[in-house]
Formats: sequence, structure tokens, C-alpha cells
Amino acid sequence: MYAIIDLETTGGQPANDRITELAIFVHDGQRVVDSYTTLINPGRAIPPFITQLTGITNDMVSDAPRFHEVARKVVEMTEGCVFVAHNVRFDYSFLKKEFADLGYNYSRKTLCTVRLSRSLIPGQPSYSLGKLCQNIGIPLEGRHRAAGDAEATAILFDRLLKITQASDAQEASDADALARVDALAPAGRSATAPEKKPSPRRVAAMAQAIKTALLPPLITPEKVASLPQETGVYYFHNEAGEVIYVGKSINIYKRIQQHFAVDVKSRKSLDFKNSIADITWELTGSELVALLYESHLIKQLKPAYNRAQRRSVFPAGIYLKTDDNGYKCLYYGRADARNSEIPIIALGNQYKAQGFLYHKVAKYNLCQKLCGLYKTQGACFDYQVHRCQGACVGQEAPETYNLRVDAAIDSITYEHESFVVIGPGRRAEEKSLVVIENGRYVGFGYVDETFTARKLRDFRDAVQPYADNKDVQQIIRNHVRTKRKGEQVKVFG
Repeated sequence: MYAIIDLETTGGQPANDRITELAIFVHDGQRVVDSYTTLINPGRAIPPFITQLTGITNDMVSDAPRFHEVARKVVEMTEGCVFVAHNVRFDYSFLKKEFADLGYNYSRKTLCTVRLSRSLIPGQPSYSLGKLCQNIGIPLEGRHRAAGDAEATAILFDRLLKITQASDAQEASDADALARVDALAPAGRSATAPEKKPSPRRVAAMAQAIKTALLPPLITPEKVASLPQETGVYYFHNEAGEVIYVGKSINIYKRIQQHFAVDVKSRKSLDFKNSIADITWELTGSELVALLYESHLIKQLKPAYNRAQRRSVFPAGIYLKTDDNGYKCLYYGRADARNSEIPIIALGNQYKAQGFLYHKVAKYNLCQKLCGLYKTQGACFDYQVHRCQGACVGQEAPETYNLRVDAAIDSITYEHESFVVIGPGRRAEEKSLVVIENGRYVGFGYVDETFTARKLRDFRDAVQPYADNKDVQQIIRNHVRTKRKGEQVKVFG
């Protein structure tokens, strides 16, 4: 049994939006045997652009039942059924969230007609419901209404079943013909090949569709099975071969399985999943190298679906100077060709640098005036409210104040000025190197296990240079705080 479902909602995010209409068509494998359609009061206003898309207004749902009033009906109609939908993760994620809000764990096997259509009706210019129905002659009335879309999906599903039935009939006809040839063959000889009748294609196709329902429509199970269970970076490509996402993991296979198993969070995440047409990868051996290389690739390629770490230019930073009275002063400013000083940390813009410095001032009880955050000839504002200990007016000794400045600097710099992280390579006889010199990230590389070096220069010459920036500084700081098996830190100076 199959429950073919379509939902209309207040938006594309299951975590925040709600269902406004629901339709269920129950199919027994031969025909539709039951159906149910209802508007649902979402308990919130329907955005105008959604009303324009679906035609469902706030007045239409004002007297409609709430979801909890129809929940029992949904459970009963879908009990023992495979949950079928076009882009099934979207509808399934919304229903799971609605039931979760009621304290109920709704769980069904799922089947996606997008994926099944790509398998059984290959070569279509588009597999969106509207365009696919138009191209293969399925009537679709009431587009973007639950009943109209669900009914069209039910007809599409029926067509897909008939394709497998036709294949089964052809296989049976071929088997009968071979059997007749066998009957004419001399005793002891057989003109047929198989002794065992093949399982019907329909059963196999449905089982495969259910098994692979979580995968993007363009990704085969064979591709997923080929993924390495090793450390490295991976790339999701679209049909044009463009990289649309870069990730990293200590186990690429498991991480990508997690990508595909997660419920849809928004329409954008569904579009992302449906865009994935290929997966490639590069092994790194070292988790630290994987983190650093991922950050570099995101900045270099700027994939459409990577949001974090895309910034490749950091034109502002935090700097250090010592004033005439011996006080160490942190301050923010430009980090470009106009400033020859090397920043303690580079940041995205001066506004972010200022906010970063305000945070350090508050956390380490520093002076706003000495940090350039409060312009005054006298005491800073924090001194007036007893948060500054008086460095701005000479009441706190430089030696005492500078200890807190050093603590603030330590929180954003490395424990050692120059060091090398030596970790596992991509194969047993190889080692990875990550080099930091004078507080700056130099780059990473690989050497043979017989490689020996006494000077930092030897390690530096063995790696490929990569850009230093705030993101890689944070990655390295976080990583070296925890000792990892098979990794060592060699300190210089």
C-alpha cells in the first residue's frame, strides 16, 4: 500500500512554518482506493506571496481544523503504507515536525517520485511536477493546491508502476518463448540460459526506490557505496560539473550519509539536495589538513551552498603597541597595504574588528581609552562605573595591567610562536606537515616517513604555501589544544 501525499504550507522551513492544506491518496498498487483532502488552520498568518502562489487565504483557513484535529486521520490512513511524494523529504519533514510538536514520533518508509521518475523515465528536460506532467501528458489541475498536486502525483505513480508491469510482462513473454524452444530441444540439452526465474522488475524497482529515498535523485547507491571511509575533503557537483558544496570529515562515507539522512529544513536545502549530481573527494590523512584545505577551497571556489568561511579578504585587524607610559595597548585598524604592521588577528571589516575588541575589553577588564574605544582626555567611561581599574589615569601600574593584555593576546594567538604539527599522511609511509612560523600559518604538505629535519626552514621548504587568515588561525588554535593519536607538535624557538 502507498500513501501519496502533498502539502501546502506557510513557507519552506519545517522548523518555522506550518501546514495549510493536506491531501492523501491511498494506492493499493493497482488503483487509488481512498482519498482525503482538508484545509488546515496553521495558527498564523499566511504570507501574501504564499497566498499568491497557492490561492489559499487566511479567510479560507480561519474555520479549518488545526493539525491536531486531523492527526489521527493521517496516522490511520498512512498506517502500513509507504509515504510517497514528489520531493518526498519536503512533505515528510513537515509532517514529522507537526507530529513531533504533538509529542508523537511519526515514521514511515518513504518513496520519492522524482527519483523513481529519473530511473524509469530518463531523459526528461525537467523533473519538477508541473513540467514533468506537461511533458508526459498527465493532467494537472489545481497546481500548488494539495489535492491537485497529490492527484497528479498519484497518476504519475500509477504510470511508473505500469512501466515496471510492462517490463515484467515482456520478461514473462521472453521466458515463455524460451520454454517453447526448450521443448523442441533434443533430450539432455537446453536452449534456455537461466534455471531460475528472475524476480519481477516492479518489486525490485519499488524496493530500490524505498531503499534509496534518502539519496538525492541524481546520486546512485553505487556512488555512495564507493565513498571512502577515510579522512579528507569531498565535493558535491551539479549536473554541469560545478562544485556547489565542499565539506570535510574523518570518515567521508559516514558524513555524506548523514548529509542525506537529515530531514529537509527549508526549500533551499531541498533544492541543494536535488542539485547534487556527482560526488568527488580528496584524501588528506590528517584531520587538521582536511580542516585547513576545506577552508582554502571554500574561499577559492566559493561554492553556492557553503555559507561559512567564504570570505577570502580580511581588511581589518587587531594590533598591539606600547604607549609612552609602558602600557600595552590593543587597538583595531586597517589590515592592508596601507598598514605595514602585522595584525594579531585579521578580521572581515573594521566594524567586526571593533566588536571583537569590545568583547576582549569586557572579558579581560581592559581600559576602553587605551584600546582606542573611548576618546577622552581624562578617565574612560568604564572607570567611572568601576569596570576599569584606572590605567587610563595612571592609577593601575602598567605591569599589572599588561598581564591582562597578555592574557587577552594569548586567547587569540598560538601557545608557541613557531611550531610544526606532524600528523598522519594519506598512506602508511607518509606524514603530513602543518607549519606555523612567527605566529603566521605558512601552509601544509606531505613528506615521506623517512623525512628528517632539524630546522624550521626544512619543514617550511617541504610544504605548499597557503594564505593565513582568521579562519585558519581559529582552526589551528582549536585543533592543537587537544592532543590527537598519531600527531605531534614540534616547537621551535
